[in-house]
Amino acid sequence: MASSIAMLTKSRSIIKKILTHHHHHDSLVKSITTSSFLSQQPQLAEQQPHHPSPPSPEQSPLPPNPASGSPLYNENWRNPIQPTSSSSASLIPLNFIHQESARIQVLSQTLDLAAVKNVFADWTASQRWGDMKQLFEFWIRSLDGRSGKPNKPDVDLYNLYLRANVMTGASAGELLDLVARMEDYGIVPNTASFNLVLKAMHQARETAAAEKLIERMLQSGKESLPDDESYDLVIGMLFLTDQIDSALKYVDLTLKYGYILSVKVFTECVRSCVDKGRLDTLVSIIDRCKKMDQNKALCPTWNLCNYIADVAMQEDNTELAYFSLEFMAKWIAIGDKARPPVLLSVDEGLVVAALGTAGRTYNTKLLDGSWALLKRSLRQKKAPNPESYLAKIYAQASLGNLQKAFSTLHELETAYGSSTTEAEENLFSPFTSLYPLVVACSKNGFVTLDSVYYQLENLSQADPPYKSVAALNCIILGCSNTWDVDRAYQTFEAISSTFGLIPNTHSYNALMNAFGKLKKTSEASSVFEHMISKGVKPNATTYSVLVDAHLVERDPKAALSVIDQMVNEGFEPSREMLKKVRRRCMREMDYTSNDKVTPDDLEEILQLFTSLVTGHFRLRNLLHWFSLVLSSSLVFW
Repeated sequence: MASSIAMLTKSRSIIKKILTHHHHHDSLVKSITTSSFLSQQPQLAEQQPHHPSPPSPEQSPLPPNPASGSPLYNENWRNPIQPTSSSSASLIPLNFIHQESARIQVLSQTLDLAAVKNVFADWTASQRWGDMKQLFEFWIRSLDGRSGKPNKPDVDLYNLYLRANVMTGASAGELLDLVARMEDYGIVPNTASFNLVLKAMHQARETAAAEKLIERMLQSGKESLPDDESYDLVIGMLFLTDQIDSALKYVDLTLKYGYILSVKVFTECVRSCVDKGRLDTLVSIIDRCKKMDQNKALCPTWNLCNYIADVAMQEDNTELAYFSLEFMAKWIAIGDKARPPVLLSVDEGLVVAALGTAGRTYNTKLLDGSWALLKRSLRQKKAPNPESYLAKIYAQASLGNLQKAFSTLHELETAYGSSTTEAEENLFSPFTSLYPLVVACSKNGFVTLDSVYYQLENLSQADPPYKSVAALNCIILGCSNTWDVDRAYQTFEAISSTFGLIPNTHSYNALMNAFGKLKKTSEASSVFEHMISKGVKPNATTYSVLVDAHLVERDPKAALSVIDQMVNEGFEPSREMLKKVRRRCMREMDYTSNDKVTPDDLEEILQLFTSLVTGHFRLRNLLHWFSLVLSSSLVFW
């Protein structure tokens, strides 16, 4: 029983030492931990009546030699404990009376430093965090069996104790107090020590405190410099609290010092940059990660890659769009290697948009990358859709690479040239689908047109030969765009004489367009009659070209005659065609012909009313406007 009283007396002195110890921390601790803690007043167990009375001061054992360096020697162990405030994370446990504490107390007196670490390793696996705290606190109050001095922890054991406090819900302020007390044992906090504090700050979202702590770590010695985990905790916390500028600063430091970015932090970085429109910053981060062995494998999720690509293409950011497609290619490769394989495929509409972006921004890298990704997604099981081929032709034509553009046209004809449906035939119209190729051929006038023609002529004699009416039609319409009707006519004749092919509807339409631009309406009409005699069926573009030719000659009556013929053949005139005819009728003051055109009454009235309000209304149109209002079937309230 005397030993129990001595232990209680010894505990009093230890508690007094901790509670009366100065609370002076460095400037960082003051700036981070400013909240007060709950006051806890430890109470000793009441003495039982049958227990012997406490020993007299003369019988109390002397403390060990103060030269041992323990911080517990600085106080008189025999002074009674004075009521004072103490942190809930105090080194002195409060619950001494339950049986488990007694068992742990006995265990602490039999272990040395290495043995305590082994016990902590076992208890960490079973998550006995509370027992770890108690064992540590009993152990530092026990004497070493060899030297007779109080046990002294090292930094690794103390960090295990800090971790136990974190896992039992200690606050960041309490952990900072415990880190500050490490100096009392001659221990210098290392990076792992501060990371445990950062973890508590991360859980409480104490971003300001975390930034101050990591800045202190950067200014301290090598033992406590921030590492991957330090930056990961701070960056993740800043992204979660939407402090993107501060987060990007520490992302920059992470990459600068060669540390690893976690997948979670990288994903949050990507998402935040895209949401905030920081696309160029994101491009820089991705580029730096790709150049680092430890970060080059980072990749956003599949859905996030699609989101990045959409935003990047809307902003014409070709670098980011290419990176997003590159990430998708990684996911496809990973899925192919999985067992069982996961067959991922990029949406073909996304590739079409990427090809369009490549054409607008003249980016060859994005063009090649998007097409390669599409081919990888299709896995040679089907040909790309026509829209994909046309988008590729547009991009190549914009880049001025006519050789590759005509090669893509050849692939399109191979895949879809055998179809006879009207929709498929329109794929090869130089007026619509292939018009970007027409523009590229006529960009430098006859020089480019002749160069393309001679290349096609050489390909027609190659092995295997390549002969294409669609390609020659682009040259004919290109000649028309340069007002060179002679070259257009010679190219048209060469379709049958040189290449051995038969001109189609688009060929005749392109030739009629060339004649019509030069006001050679009779020649255009002759071409139309020749086409009919050859059994070639006209289409809507045929009649549109003839109407334009008559309007250029300022002959709205002849244009209306063509429209009547068009309607009789089952074609519907477009709204744009009717507007052209009405405009020519108004300019020529041919109101008789104008009345034969039946536009949308409501749209016409609204247009005329708008011109009246804006001051662009002509008096000669006033009567016509009233006639429209009176003849309209609409009821105005």
